[in-house]
Amino acid sequence: MNIHEYQAKQLFAQAGIPIPLGKVATSKQQAMAIADSLGGAAWVVKAQIHAGGRGKAGGVQLLPSVAAVGEFAEKLLGTRLSTAQTDSVGLPIDSVLIEQPSPIQREFYLSLLVDRATQRLLFVASQAGGIDIETVAAKSPEKIITVSIQPVVGLQSYQCRHIGFALGLAMPQIGQLEKLMRKMYRLFKDKDASQVEINPLVETQQGELIALDVKMVFDDNALALHPDILAFKDPRQEDEKENIAQKFGLNYITLDGNIACMVNGAGLAMATMDLIKLNGGLPANFLDVGGGTNVEKVAEAFKLIVADPKVKAVLVNIFGGIVQCDVIAAGILAAVAQVHVTIPVVVRLEGTNAQAGRDLLRDSKMAVLAADDLTTAAAQVVDLARNAA
Repeated sequence: MNIHEYQAKQLFAQAGIPIPLGKVATSKQQAMAIADSLGGAAWVVKAQIHAGGRGKAGGVQLLPSVAAVGEFAEKLLGTRLSTAQTDSVGLPIDSVLIEQPSPIQREFYLSLLVDRATQRLLFVASQAGGIDIETVAAKSPEKIITVSIQPVVGLQSYQCRHIGFALGLAMPQIGQLEKLMRKMYRLFKDKDASQVEINPLVETQQGELIALDVKMVFDDNALALHPDILAFKDPRQEDEKENIAQKFGLNYITLDGNIACMVNGAGLAMATMDLIKLNGGLPANFLDVGGGTNVEKVAEAFKLIVADPKVKAVLVNIFGGIVQCDVIAAGILAAVAQVHVTIPVVVRLEGTNAQAGRDLLRDSKMAVLAADDLTTAAAQVVDLARNAA
């Protein structure tokens, strides 16, 4: 789960990690009042959306007066911002963060994330802060510094010094960096995060290290343990269909193709999408209905699928282990009738009572095609989608 920058900074402040002074506003008047209360001669106004690249997209500005802060906030609020990390529609701006500007001497990148290859936490740092770290990694990989954390002993002082020296920090700043990294590490573990990123981490002209822009991502599977983090959830920043899917225990991710997939099991879903691609098609979604699926789940899944105007055909790929295939087939037919599905549906059933399930589909006289194997099903659904386009 993603959260807004201002929410992540609240967690940083609670953890004792230095951040700029600032508050969030949801109206022009509130933005002006915050700027006035912060004081100073200039303020930074930042659109709050779940995406990076806001500055390049016009969502961040340094403004010289309280009136200008209000005008820019009014311009942003209630609109949508499209960045390199969003689609062309962008994400809604419901709040803006007003901060005091920091006197920047140097900018760095620092993040903590899960390295799945080594199954450890990994600190990633770079002298090239303030820009896309993906660009730095692709064009100048030598500028990326990584430190892997051994889970038994945790973060060690020599690892902090290694990053500090690589960033070209003086000894006083390296001491600050170690304190900051230890707080990041503790925050990451305490809140079951999957990523904590500071970009940029700045050294001010006074020699202080401050987290100027921050991002936090959390493990969805651990949210039940952290009601305070779950309270940060902003459904307006997420795909509406994905939010609906969560209510019914469906794992759904919107993709760009026109062939909808309904599968039980994440691995089987990935294999299904691969075969669609192999046959020249494009999947419209990842949809895992789970091992113990039922008529209600299948019906809700079909509702999500047909709500997408891009979808021209549906491939249902179910392995009947926990639930028998003839029961699944009856559920599919009931769901298709209930939702009034009008686009072609290809169903591949395998497992217990698979033949009985296929026979039930073929005898139904509904527009549902029963395939004997997955390869045939993928080829069929690609042809149907192509002819319907």
